[in-house]
Amino acid sequence: MIKKITTVVAVAAMAVTGLMVSAPAQAAGKGLIGVAMPTQTSTRWISDGNAIKAALIKDGYTVDLEYANNDIPTQVTQLEGMLTKGAKALIIAAIDGEQLTDVLAAAAKKKVAIIAYDRLLTKTPNVDYYASFDNFKVGVLQASSLLTGLGVFKSINSTKADGPKAKGPFNVELFAGSPDDNNAGFFFNGAMSVLNPLIKSGVIVVKSGQTAFDKVATLRWDGATAQKRMDDILVSSYSSAKVNGVLSPYDGITRGILASLVSGGYTAANLPVMTGQDAEVASVKNIISGQQYSTIFKDTRELAKVAVSMAEAVLMGKKATVNDTKTYNNKVKVVPSFLLTPYVVTKDNYKKLLVDSGYIKAADLG
Repeated sequence: MIKKITTVVAVAAMAVTGLMVSAPAQAAGKGLIGVAMPTQTSTRWISDGNAIKAALIKDGYTVDLEYANNDIPTQVTQLEGMLTKGAKALIIAAIDGEQLTDVLAAAAKKKVAIIAYDRLLTKTPNVDYYASFDNFKVGVLQASSLLTGLGVFKSINSTKADGPKAKGPFNVELFAGSPDDNNAGFFFNGAMSVLNPLIKSGVIVVKSGQTAFDKVATLRWDGATAQKRMDDILVSSYSSAKVNGVLSPYDGITRGILASLVSGGYTAANLPVMTGQDAEVASVKNIISGQQYSTIFKDTRELAKVAVSMAEAVLMGKKATVNDTKTYNNKVKVVPSFLLTPYVVTKDNYKKLLVDSGYIKAADLG
């Protein structure tokens, strides 16, 4: 009996030892990939991070997913830590695309694949591919939806003032994204390619006079910063006039502007037409209730798939699929890119685009 018990214990010990050896080997799979996201203050980056992580795990990789709370030194430290852990690839949504050159050089020396995720990595040769959306088109769509909401355009597809209120004039204020995000310039330039002719003709009036990117940019895409600027504009330029429309590049900025307007006495009956981006749940609710006119839907699930396929292609010594080799010059080289299609979301189509596609649960919208 003692002999049998000893044998059973020995076999059990061998089984446990086997499990202890095989578990980490299985967890290691194809290796570690680091995923660096800028912040968790925006729900879209949480969605992005989760989508990338899920896709990588499904393909057999382990994932180090980190959020840097919009602090550049923190993101640098996180990337350095990923390299120390032996990451084979880095998928990076940078806080500031110019501030990662040293850590990217260190990654390149280790032959680590580097994928810029939705925000271009600039002033460095050490980036293999860029996964994003057609960012100039995002701006075009934002401006077109603003004009459609005002009645200047008949539809989102209009290219001239052909709507029921084509002659205006409408008081419109302009907001742009963070100046350290390469995309912010594309969004703004796309929007202004549509708005500038109407500003020149007097259909659109910017009473604050603030139309240059450096005057309307919003550092770190911060809603509170946008709220303060809108407060100042209302005091300086709208004591005896109403704001009819606001070009906003991002839902979080729009919510800050909305808070300013409500504080300034605007009600549901006279809120201006406002745009946005990222189809965040809080802002989709505002669209449903009529407080925001539109947002831009960028399907981060599809973007995650593109970024993952790019990283895997580099690791296998293959070329990734791209559809743009001209647009994104990072001041050192043109980064081969894959650009996905953005879509305008309004009260009329949010269910089809967001709920029916599974991007947002109907229950989350109340």
